[in-house]
Amino acid sequence: MPPLPSPSAAAALSPTAALPYLTKLAANPHASVGKWILGTGGLVAGMVHVGGVTRLTKSGLSMTDWKPLGGLPPLTAAEWEAEFDRYKQHPEWQQRRSMTLDDFKYIFYWEWGHRMLGRTVGLAFAAPWAYFAMRGRIPAGYHGRMVTLFAMGGTQGLVGWWMVKSGLGDDRRDDRHEIRVSPYRLAAHLGMAVATYGTLVYTGLGILSVPHDAAAATSASSKLQQLVQSLPSSAMAHARKLRVGAVGVTGLTFATILSGAFVAGNDAGNAYNTFPKMNDQWIPREDMVDPSLEPRWRNMFETTATVQWNHRVLGTSTAVSALTLAGLGLAHPAARSAVTPQARRGLQVLGGVAVGQMSLGVVTLLNYVPLGLAAAHQLGSLAVLTSGVYVAHSLRYASPALLRGAVRKAVTSATSGGVGKGAPAMAIKAAAK
Repeated sequence: MPPLPSPSAAAALSPTAALPYLTKLAANPHASVGKWILGTGGLVAGMVHVGGVTRLTKSGLSMTDWKPLGGLPPLTAAEWEAEFDRYKQHPEWQQRRSMTLDDFKYIFYWEWGHRMLGRTVGLAFAAPWAYFAMRGRIPAGYHGRMVTLFAMGGTQGLVGWWMVKSGLGDDRRDDRHEIRVSPYRLAAHLGMAVATYGTLVYTGLGILSVPHDAAAATSASSKLQQLVQSLPSSAMAHARKLRVGAVGVTGLTFATILSGAFVAGNDAGNAYNTFPKMNDQWIPREDMVDPSLEPRWRNMFETTATVQWNHRVLGTSTAVSALTLAGLGLAHPAARSAVTPQARRGLQVLGGVAVGQMSLGVVTLLNYVPLGLAAAHQLGSLAVLTSGVYVAHSLRYASPALLRGAVRKAVTSATSGGVGKGAPAMAIKAAAK
């Protein structure tokens, strides 16, 4: 077992030395793989954006069938008329009888583009994956992650059609409200896309860090492991709290995104267009429970007042939590020796985009959800999520699993090297508690 770093080495590995992401092949033989994964994440973000615009333009029910491999849109006048006639056979047409063929073409192209973009993303993932796997370029420990990502992408297409079907059935023909897809299925569709995106981002960052991290499981000589051993216990304890907070903010952001899906699915953004109160009330209790909804828990997800109030509370909580985390990571006295430059930059961005996202949400609400602002607000949620994932990954040196590994290695080294080397082990052990 290699010895613990000397004081001079520890100084060289202080947080100011950092753990930069390695994007050049000379420094990281897996750099191309990491950039491909992050690029695929960018495509997924684009697909989420196009999906949001598809919903905002009420285009999602324009295609009434689903072909796994897709196909060309109608090309001739006769084909367009036949497609339009198929659309007229479904419930949404009874509420949109003034629609012309040109109107139908507009919404059809949005839905068709969204579906074809999803297939493009699948190809952009599968083809490079096969190439890199055959060349042996996928880092050790990431093969299972690739299978998971592929499965998540394939499942997303099925969930999307399952969502669309909820708005096409004959049971919707007598709906008094505007016919739309089930908000529960919309939330599942969006949640799957966002989960896939977050996993891609975290995986890509991990692959760009492989040279720093690769030896952490087998040797104390990796840069990541040496950083763990070089930090004082107080700094490591603070870093661990920050990482827990980053994971919490990221989870809260995900919950807020899901609550936004219910706002969209119930068209709840076009009510209570005031802030901070909801029509002069902090909590509009009389409007939050519809006695006709059974079981009663459905009010949490289907009543306009409750759905919007939930989203307001979650959005505000996300912004406040992100700002608090940024303050603890940037201004707390312990942060100077506990936070790497990567984590510091991530915290700065996280605090800024979280406040910006909340402000954008308020402006969108006050303006009755115009398409441009609403689409930007959805993209803003991905910006907050990305920042949270980045901060959590950049603070991976404070993850519980790594700290437990550091304790085992430090104790082994101290035992084999004598009593005098037990102090670093005790410091790491204290930080891990």
